[in-house]
Amino acid sequence: MGRRYRNRRRSQQQQQSQQQRPESRDDATDRDGKRDKSGWEGGYPEIIKENKLFEHYYQELNIVPEGEWEQFMQALREPLPATLRITGYKCHAKEILHCLKNKYFKELEDLVVDGQKVEVPQPLSWYPEELAWHTNLSRKILRKSPQLEKFHQFLVSETESGNISRQEAVSMIPPLLLNVQPHHKILDMCAAPGSKTAQLIEMLHADMNVSFPEGFVIANDVDNKRCYLLVHQAKRLSSPCIMVVNHDASSIPRLQIDMNGKKEVLFYDRILCDVPCSGDGTMRKNIDVWKKWTTLNSLQLHGLQLRIATRGVEQLAEGGRMVYSTCSLNPIEDEAVIASLLEKSEGALELADVSSELPGLKWMPGITQWKVMTKDGQWFADWKDVPQSRHTQIRPTMFPPKGQENLKKMNLERCLRILPHHQNTGGFFVAVLVKKSSMPWNKRQPKLQRKFPVDTGEAVESGPSVPVDVTASAPKETSLIAAACAETSDRPITETEQGQTIQRTQHLEIDLNKKDGVCGPPPSKKMKLFGFKEDPFVFIPEDDPLFPPIQNFYSLAPSFPKMNLLTRTQEGKKRQLYMVSKELRNVLLNNSERMKVINTGIKVWSRNNDGEQFGCAFRLAQEGIYTLYPFINSRIIVVCIEDIKILLTQENPFFSKFSSETSRQAKDMAKGSIVLKYEPDAQKPDTLQCPIVLCGWRGKTSIRAFVPKNERLHYLRMMGVEVFREKRKEESANKLEESQAITKETDMECRTKELVNSDSQMEDELDELIQEPMESALEGTEAKTGNDEPQDSKTETQC
Repeated sequence: MGRRYRNRRRSQQQQQSQQQRPESRDDATDRDGKRDKSGWEGGYPEIIKENKLFEHYYQELNIVPEGEWEQFMQALREPLPATLRITGYKCHAKEILHCLKNKYFKELEDLVVDGQKVEVPQPLSWYPEELAWHTNLSRKILRKSPQLEKFHQFLVSETESGNISRQEAVSMIPPLLLNVQPHHKILDMCAAPGSKTAQLIEMLHADMNVSFPEGFVIANDVDNKRCYLLVHQAKRLSSPCIMVVNHDASSIPRLQIDMNGKKEVLFYDRILCDVPCSGDGTMRKNIDVWKKWTTLNSLQLHGLQLRIATRGVEQLAEGGRMVYSTCSLNPIEDEAVIASLLEKSEGALELADVSSELPGLKWMPGITQWKVMTKDGQWFADWKDVPQSRHTQIRPTMFPPKGQENLKKMNLERCLRILPHHQNTGGFFVAVLVKKSSMPWNKRQPKLQRKFPVDTGEAVESGPSVPVDVTASAPKETSLIAAACAETSDRPITETEQGQTIQRTQHLEIDLNKKDGVCGPPPSKKMKLFGFKEDPFVFIPEDDPLFPPIQNFYSLAPSFPKMNLLTRTQEGKKRQLYMVSKELRNVLLNNSERMKVINTGIKVWSRNNDGEQFGCAFRLAQEGIYTLYPFINSRIIVVCIEDIKILLTQENPFFSKFSSETSRQAKDMAKGSIVLKYEPDAQKPDTLQCPIVLCGWRGKTSIRAFVPKNERLHYLRMMGVEVFREKRKEESANKLEESQAITKETDMECRTKELVNSDSQMEDELDELIQEPMESALEGTEAKTGNDEPQDSKTETQC
């Protein structure tokens, strides 16, 4: 009753306040909370792009070069140009680029829409290999112009399949400055929604021939719901080297790994620290900032930003690189955080000079002098001038460092400030930090009894690991005791505290050893308040009877890392098999009590209901085929480009429709799951020049490809097939067999889209709802074509 009363009372108060408020032309909402149509123009609310306090603040700080203020403000008032980045691994990205430049961009030349000539998209001059482009075409023009229909459909479809990413230009800068190599261990501290994370994954997989790079990406976000958006983004790149976790970045746990039988702290070679910020550099796309901007946001965020950055450098390996970035122009969130961090580090950190790393990028150096302004416009130039009543709002770390010599050592001018009017972008701030030695508070930390001796033979560049001390391996309470002793006082830890710490550490190691191969969700009840309870990650035991039939059926190479296979269930039949790299397996097995893992690994096999009659209960999954293919030695059919077109446009083509060589290979092969491989012909440069690996099914008299719809359309476009024309035929008459196949595919997609995107308990629940109609559809197809379809309830064609 109490809650109902409070809700009713709150509703009455809101109604009264709305009735008392005078109506205004600038009001974007009416009394019912609905948008006032009179306040909208072109689908956007009428917001006057002026903020006198904003202009006064930044003019006083002198962040814009002399004589450029009007250009700066004019750029902020103009819409932000759309930018896109070609994602994926090298050879596929180059094919998409070739398709864009030689087909879609050429069609835009000399095109006039609504009396205006369309500007052809241009590459970002500073992004490597022309893989990022910007265009002034608005969404409205793209959607409503018949002349641009093909280009719009291309962008939508390729974005859904993960081959193109709509990403703001300046947000592409931090991953580039990390200088990632395939062997690097990377932490993305505030990763959602995941566009930068995708860049990091691409860099790990620079060599497509290496299925399991030595490095990995751990992508973290504090918001549980945004973590699932992050999972969706990362999954489109189909990498076994990505793990999504859910923690507060300012207190993200220190992890440990097993190195030659010893538990050692995991230090990262690269850390991306793109912190939450006030976002006044995003005014061109987030126009609400014009009305809401105030210096209070920066004052409130400064402490959090400093804590996150501090936690990042603590976990950075010596010789490693951390990029700190914000989409704010405010020095309180930018240089003040970096200066405070450098001062605390006592020489352990230095700002790297990256001025030559992105040729073509225009930027301003970091500023060295600034003042602090309160919400009501009061200025303070020094901490000693701040009255006692303001000490909770303004902190000493917000002010510039004292002393010219100290300031000179920091090299704050090495920070990069990107201003909107210099290259028609948003505003941005980037600083690149290199760790030269351990942080001073870690050096002063009392050395407690270690179980293992110090190993000094690790190379610095590869991400050195050190033996675990109490702060790394003990539960959270013990870490807090050690941290408090190390950071807030210099007193030694007492013998009682030391004994309790060691005892807790031993208990934790015993608990970890009990869960061999099972990485369950953290048992803490507090964790459950922050989102869904995740299913465990269970690694397949070496003697599991499930694996030998798979190994025999596909003739897997002896080097296949079967210990890296995992499922998401401890009981009942295993429905899906996933794979992770051995490095992430190491992290999972040693930290299940420390971190909340949302998702990791890629799906490589799916269970067939009737698959055992063909010799294997699991069929291949397209999501992980590029990782799995190097280990498969049988069930491979090599096809030509014409065969690929047939497989992608027809649902169950008979053997007779393929080339004679493909038909021969298919007839000599037993029924069941197969691999369809296309190798490019260097003698035919006009044809598709990147390899294609598809999952398929060999039936009685036909072959079927199990490929998601968007991926089908992607490959067809790369081969020069006009898929848009086929789409119109499908919608109008369904005359051709190809369009019929796509129609059925789309129909099944609608019923199973949510199922395919789920990797946990939700998947099993939805599967029970759709299994019968799905099997009926497949049985109907079998009766029609004489083909033995796999009777699993989830097929790749419905993705």
